[in-house]
Amino acid sequence: MFDTLSERLNSAIQRVTGRGRITEDNVRDTVRQIRMALLEADVALPVVKRIVERVRQRALGAEVARSLNPGQAFVKIVHDELVIVLGRDQSPLETKGRPAVVLLVGLQGAGKTTTAGKLVRYLSKGSPQDALLVSTDVYRPAAREQLATIAAELGAGHFRPDSDDPRRIAEQALAEAKRRNSRWLIVDTAGRLHVDQAMMDEVRKIHEVVSPSESLFIVDAMVGQDAVSSAKAFNDALPLTGVILTKADGDARGGAALSVREVTGLPIKLVGTGEKLDALDAFVPERFASRILGMGDVVGLVEQVQKQVDREAAERVAAKVKKGRDLNLEDYRDQLQQVIGMGGLTSMLDKLPGVKPEALQASGFDDGQLRRQIAIIDSMTRRERRNPALIDGSRKRRIAGGSGLSIQEVNRLLKQHKQLTKTMKRVAKGGMAGMERALGGALRGRGGFRPGR
Repeated sequence: MFDTLSERLNSAIQRVTGRGRITEDNVRDTVRQIRMALLEADVALPVVKRIVERVRQRALGAEVARSLNPGQAFVKIVHDELVIVLGRDQSPLETKGRPAVVLLVGLQGAGKTTTAGKLVRYLSKGSPQDALLVSTDVYRPAAREQLATIAAELGAGHFRPDSDDPRRIAEQALAEAKRRNSRWLIVDTAGRLHVDQAMMDEVRKIHEVVSPSESLFIVDAMVGQDAVSSAKAFNDALPLTGVILTKADGDARGGAALSVREVTGLPIKLVGTGEKLDALDAFVPERFASRILGMGDVVGLVEQVQKQVDREAAERVAAKVKKGRDLNLEDYRDQLQQVIGMGGLTSMLDKLPGVKPEALQASGFDDGQLRRQIAIIDSMTRRERRNPALIDGSRKRRIAGGSGLSIQEVNRLLKQHKQLTKTMKRVAKGGMAGMERALGGALRGRGGFRPGR
């Protein structure tokens, strides 16, 4: 989401990094570039003015002048100001009451219904039956069916009302949640294409009935400043407790995220990072500020791995490596699928400091390549996956036809798998020294860096 903003901010900051001394002219020029970067990212003008003025004042103060590395001190100032704008501290969801009621409001198309399902996965910690979902949207015919489908997929409870009155539906759902002793009641409300009085009156009545622990406004990151204006209108009408930012995996410019906290005073509590129902993460301002400035989010990557990697499969592969046994194509496919499940290579590299996803694209080995390799392996028989040495020319033609890809791509996969197997054997034999020899050999084979030169 922040790719363009990150690129522009880093370009601006490079004007002062590495300098032994920063002058007023340096600061003025850099601050002007930061201002342009924020405006192009669709950050609200009042927010831009406040950020730029605070950065300018601090950059011209003793904090930078006395620093041994003025350029790095300037980067820290920009980072700190982004953290302030994004909300300083993480704001967890309130869990009081049984059921703890979460009310979702927002404009049509912002992703409220999908977010309701994501919240079940996020809150229930493996016990989706503890949550009850209900839709009070009586205007969009497919709204309730969509929520019912999501509930069934998750294994969560779903309340089907016998009324077309949103307030009455909310009353019945709350009573049912109490009867079931549900831990969570998640209430999805109707949206409109724009803010209007009828919608505000309706959500106020629902809020009055369910007395939610959390009243969350769903912001579509793709909408930009309109999303911030809508958030302010809802916040004026309801006692909102926070914001969930959706579609943050798209090509939005990021202005909504940087503006909503400063304009409304509401914390961003969660952020949707993909279409799958597990793609909902806590919003941690410091981590997002670091990612905007190209510092990565290693902690977030570790948490994602812990949450999504199949521990048993990883341990099985580790045991094979330790014993020096070959990794077959089933093992290889499992690893590829786990990378895809974590958002793909691009998503993972985005969280590593100093690594640019563009380098991945330039290498030609992207997420599409991973999916093509999985398709090739899926087109093999079990015997072929477990013993790739069986795959001769006729088998390659059959596999290529089954996957809809070329024989050259089948050959490329087999070659990469063979190289991986050799590398793992060297690692098993020599520990870290073996890893260094393996990497050195791989690089020499590609005409790259030779250790010792």
